[in-house]
Amino acid sequence: MQRLRNTFNRLWAALMFFTRLPWWRIHQPKADAFRHVVEYWPFVGWLTGGAMVLVYTLSLVSIHKMGLIALLVIATRLLLTGGLHEDGLADFIDGMGGGNSRERILCIMKDSHIGTYGVLALIFYFLFLYTALPHLSPLMLLTADVWGKGVASFLVLQLPYARTESEAKNQTVYIRFSWWRQLVRILVAMLPIALLWWYVGEMPHPLLFLVPIAVELLLALWMKNRIGGYTGDCCGATFLLCEASMSLTFLFTT
Repeated sequence: MQRLRNTFNRLWAALMFFTRLPWWRIHQPKADAFRHVVEYWPFVGWLTGGAMVLVYTLSLVSIHKMGLIALLVIATRLLLTGGLHEDGLADFIDGMGGGNSRERILCIMKDSHIGTYGVLALIFYFLFLYTALPHLSPLMLLTADVWGKGVASFLVLQLPYARTESEAKNQTVYIRFSWWRQLVRILVAMLPIALLWWYVGEMPHPLLFLVPIAVELLLALWMKNRIGGYTGDCCGATFLLCEASMSLTFLFTT
């Protein structure tokens, strides 16, 4: 019973942490639950990715202009997350691009101001997303969101946190969890999506799932060499880059 209660609280904390919806009005988990939010990150993808799919599908029926539909879909997730992951991408690229030492990189990442590298990263990311969205199936949007978050969550297992808890932006250092438990969580999160692919009569190309893993491994290696670990910004950037690589792979394999 206690394990079920812990799972509920940690999932609730993940929804509170990774979205801007007022979940706290319904239930407020204990502070310790927020140290486990990355473990349940893939399940949050069902909310953010599902909302994108819903807006995409409804817009196709009523608008018929793919450029406007793409903007609405992008805006949907930005509203749900408050641009949390995009902020991480900008800070990550700013730090890695502008810092010449570990200390300088971490200082730049923590700075609330955005630099040239961060601006350029966001421009290219949103241009890619805007261009790719009209060619992605709604099911692909959901798959990329959940799988991208699942793959990015392994950063916590591969690397130590690069700062001390007092230096963390949100004053929280994520708990390291076991590999097999996280793999089970991701498979549970992906199972309904696999059933949806089966229902529509398509089999996704294996590269859709392998390329994001390769991207995550390369990013983890880069982080280890430059800052000796990961930060929250690194997690957000890794998710977006894994998701984008999955979408790009879909365009090349269909």
